[in-house]
Amino acid sequence: MKNLKIKFYVSLVIAVTLSLASCMIWNETGTGSIRIVPNKTGKYLGYDTTSHVKLIFNKGYAFKDLNKNGKLDKYEDWHLTAEERAKDLASQMSIEQIAGLMLYSAHQSVPSGSGRFGASTYNGKPYQESGAKPYDLSDAQIKFLTVDNLRHVLITRVESPEVAAQWNNKVQALCEGTALGIPANNSSDPRHQTEANAEYNAGSGGKISMWPGSLGMAASFDPDLVKQFGQIASQEYRALGIATSLSPQIDLATEPRWERFNGTFGESPRLTADMARAYVEGFQTSMGNNVISGGWGYTSVNAMIKHWPGGGPGESGRDAHYSYGKYAVYPGKNLAEQLIPFTEGGLKLEGGTKMASAVMPYYTISHGIDTINSENVGNSYNKYLINDLLRGTYGFDGVVCTDWGVTKDETAVDGFGTTPWGAETLSVVERHYKIIMAGVDQFGGNNDMEPIVEAYQMGIKEHGEEFMRTRMEQSAVRLLKNILRVGLKKTCRLT
Repeated sequence: MKNLKIKFYVSLVIAVTLSLASCMIWNETGTGSIRIVPNKTGKYLGYDTTSHVKLIFNKGYAFKDLNKNGKLDKYEDWHLTAEERAKDLASQMSIEQIAGLMLYSAHQSVPSGSGRFGASTYNGKPYQESGAKPYDLSDAQIKFLTVDNLRHVLITRVESPEVAAQWNNKVQALCEGTALGIPANNSSDPRHQTEANAEYNAGSGGKISMWPGSLGMAASFDPDLVKQFGQIASQEYRALGIATSLSPQIDLATEPRWERFNGTFGESPRLTADMARAYVEGFQTSMGNNVISGGWGYTSVNAMIKHWPGGGPGESGRDAHYSYGKYAVYPGKNLAEQLIPFTEGGLKLEGGTKMASAVMPYYTISHGIDTINSENVGNSYNKYLINDLLRGTYGFDGVVCTDWGVTKDETAVDGFGTTPWGAETLSVVERHYKIIMAGVDQFGGNNDMEPIVEAYQMGIKEHGEEFMRTRMEQSAVRLLKNILRVGLKKTCRLT
């Protein structure tokens, strides 16, 4: 009888083991430290063994235990919507982590050299003397990713596509090993220019498709061509580890003396709206097996349309990168015409992604436009333009990111790179606070979380902690959705 019981229990263990094995609908492959885990009836994910992230198994599926608490949190569950996951993750974040998420790095080159963009060191030495590999992270990059919790990196030059992919995997492995495992969302200004040695083409190692500039595309009068460009360019971006495009520039070229005229789709509001819509659709929409949900997926690239509410009408054609060009003027009260590329183009898509995921205001003071508070301040500071008009009237609940350097002190008459227009007398912290309260989510060109943390404390004194925590989580959710929708929370892709 005893032997029969033993045989029964052995048989039961074997049966349970076989049953569990048959329910495990995942398997793991990979190269080097990167592991790829395809869930056969779900999504696939990836992780880097150097990050010490472990897998959780639930109902036969594999998930990453990103916060390393041994259980499946909502934000780790790729079955849930991006919004559900983003809200859960935002609720777990400290104010310092949210502040880091609200940063957008100064320009970075890979490898970092001593030039204008992304100058840094490796173990305290210049790159040429350090012995570092071109895809290693610089001292500055390690600091802003770990100490300042930054997760949005603007990339300029890279040595080659291979270096870009390896660098991206190193960045993602480092981020994955941090407290909540939030990945980096790398971005780029336009790269697909007509010369192989142009700045951002060379930034892709010269191995990227070349297309006409925006004016050349507009001259085709063919939105389908622009959409095709977006579909091709987005795949090249993702191969380089880039998931956000700081484009398209959809300002109207109504002032021919403006130096950024050539980055626009021309002076026609309707044509620009059509081109903007096609561009964003092409970049953001994944197709076939690459779709995750709602048109978003593994070949999607977040599009940041710029520059709200239109940077074209600079006074006398002067540009707002400089202090002598800080004002935008609207003869004939034609703001409505300047808004058409946004309201009828980038914010009114025909596909599943519905609207551009992000908007960048311009540096300019849109003079005389604020009909509520009568403020003449830079567009990122202007609550009427951001909260009332963009978010209220036009229903935009995506990310709003300042242009680069708007919170820095003005240091020279030309003002390039330091553009606090209309807020020159405020402190750096006060500028961050005013921008947050205007409805903006992110600070371009800022690697330091401290001013945002101090702005949060300033807000507590005025509105209380519950109000400010809710406001900060609001921005965190918007930013996290842009990370989740394109699959960055699921995979360190082999590129």
